[in-house]
Amino acid sequence: MFKQIIVTALLAGLLAGLAFSVIQEFTTTPIILHAETFEGKALSAVHKPEAPDGEEPWHPGDGFERTLFTALSNVLTGIGFALIMVAGIVLSGRAVDGRSGVIWGIAGFAVISLAPALGLPPELPGTLTADLGARQGWWLFCVVATGTGLWMLVFRQGAIWVPVGVALLAIPHLIGAPTPERIGGAVPPELAAHFAAASLATAAIFWSMLGWLSGRFWQRFEPEKSCEREFF
Repeated sequence: MFKQIIVTALLAGLLAGLAFSVIQEFTTTPIILHAETFEGKALSAVHKPEAPDGEEPWHPGDGFERTLFTALSNVLTGIGFALIMVAGIVLSGRAVDGRSGVIWGIAGFAVISLAPALGLPPELPGTLTADLGARQGWWLFCVVATGTGLWMLVFRQGAIWVPVGVALLAIPHLIGAPTPERIGGAVPPELAAHFAAASLATAAIFWSMLGWLSGRFWQRFEPEKSCEREFF
């Protein structure tokens, strides 16, 4: 069982991460590069403090190096999310294949990307934001509450779980995400809106691929298949 989980997550995360990297090159990456030109102009207009040792912190260079590190990050992220997804499949005790795996992927998209984006939409470089710690804390709270709420609605039986699950889905947004002191930044709002929409669209594709691949590989490496089990 443990080997099946690891192999499934590695293969699904690798393929989904690589495919996601290719999609990004034609969707969100050009928007980010465009936004960085506005950020660079804004920074050049003000005094930029030098690093204490006189050297700039390392970052991947533009072109192939940046693309390579982005792809590596996407693959590692895909493997991590695939591990969580496959673990959830195992804990649910339900049979899964490619088609039902897409449902798991859509749930992952709702929990990790869509619900937090209602309060903290994807942001471009140069956009004014709230404190990083506050944003990370609210994001984590939203993910946990949304995931728990969906689990109650789908896997728990009994009328009491419905209002509790709905309440957990709503609480993070009733509290509200942290907001910056002022709205704006160096990036035009039209570009920021385009990036937010493109990021969510590509995330939906990524999670659908990850769910389908996880379901297919899990079914492929399952030692004993039961024809009697169904997803619903």
